[in-house]
Amino acid sequence: MTSPGGFAQAGSTAELAEQASESLLHLREALRSGTPWHQALLQSVGLWTLPQEHFQDRDYQYLIGGEAFDWLLLAERLCPELDAVMTEEEKEKLLFKGQLPGEVTLEVFRDLLGTNKYRGYLNYWYGVVVEEALQLSVEEEFRKRQIARCYPDSEDLVEDAYNHIYGENRSELLAEFRTHASIPQRRDLSLSDLKEFTYWLHKRRLDMWDPARVASDTRKGAQKLRQLEQDSGANRDWASGETE
Repeated sequence: MTSPGGFAQAGSTAELAEQASESLLHLREALRSGTPWHQALLQSVGLWTLPQEHFQDRDYQYLIGGEAFDWLLLAERLCPELDAVMTEEEKEKLLFKGQLPGEVTLEVFRDLLGTNKYRGYLNYWYGVVVEEALQLSVEEEFRKRQIARCYPDSEDLVEDAYNHIYGENRSELLAEFRTHASIPQRRDLSLSDLKEFTYWLHKRRLDMWDPARVASDTRKGAQKLRQLEQDSGANRDWASGETE
């Protein structure tokens, strides 16, 4: 059985591992036949069905909240297969800036991933990437206001920003999320947990506010993200249609 994001929901561990092996086999065969690395990689990402994986002493959570697909994490997992055909510069651009070769347009990216994976990618883009940019944008607005009033900077402004966006401060929201996700209050949150938290906040925001407020905040996050990418020199042509 497959989820809306194109990931397996049921099956034995052996069956799921076999499906992952099929994706890896496709990647290796495509590379041997001379397929460009970015095309082979995206095809294999589209074939991948494991929502999470423990590999070489590391936990990989590819599917966030059951519907948001962290495709770059999977790309990182598959990158060792590309060592012979991918330069270090290309690898750094992919993993740290999300950059693919210029010939990968939005349409090519969508077609190679497939409909289900692409939908999961959009969920992650808006629910985690843009949402984080929105949080940063609002926090910066609060800091500028604080400075303009000649008040000292304070980490309490982070709490104020979350209160503005989500109706409660970050500490309260984290406690609620831990309960929701059955995470013990004393356990440190992993990077995957924090992504889950951001996606949970995104869905909370969608439920809280009217459509006009939701759209306005999403645009604010998208604009901040574009600014950050311009400042860092990132150029993701294949993603240019995702932050309208």
